[in-house]
Amino acid sequence: MKTLTKEELKQVTACKTNRFYKKGDIIFNENELLNGVYCIREGICKMTKLSSNGKDHTVKLMGKGQLIGQRSIISGERTHLSAIALNDIEMCFVPKEQILSNIKSNQEFSFNVLQNLAQDLREAEDGLINMAQKTVRQRVAETLIYVGNTFGENEDGYLSVSLSREDYASIVGTATESAIRILSQFKKEGLISTKGKKIKIENKIDLERVE
Repeated sequence: MKTLTKEELKQVTACKTNRFYKKGDIIFNENELLNGVYCIREGICKMTKLSSNGKDHTVKLMGKGQLIGQRSIISGERTHLSAIALNDIEMCFVPKEQILSNIKSNQEFSFNVLQNLAQDLREAEDGLINMAQKTVRQRVAETLIYVGNTFGENEDGYLSVSLSREDYASIVGTATESAIRILSQFKKEGLISTKGKKIKIENKIDLERVE
């Protein structure tokens, strides 16, 4: 949005709406046709993919300032992921027509959108390389560090995002039982501590060195 002119920003502001979702609410489902783009103002949502066995797999997490749905709007395709609120979330919604109008009229904004899409693709490629080259232990450790660095910790030191063991397994690309076993190993090794679903990183340096 930084590349829009003052007039274009006024137009976006005039047509945007704020939307609020409670923890667990579905923002949109996989295979939907979206009529606008979402920008997260507060909160976190997870993007999930339905597998052939009917289970939802968490693909990635999205937080404050990130856009959701721009690829579907630009391509005109149905969504390939679902978006679900991980906690209470506030979003800004901009109609499809306004986004497409700005893409057509503002070359710098159009280039900025393409850069964002290229970054999404690069992250997806990096994820595939990670899956091929790193052990499951390393991927679990990286995911814990990523969640901590990106979304921060609560006052008591626990990761502010409380994910289920199934979510961790989905993000890492392993069976839930493997994720549970590895988290248990990390706990025994003093790398993390847990309280129910909550996780606290106790030794970040050694967690980064996991093999």
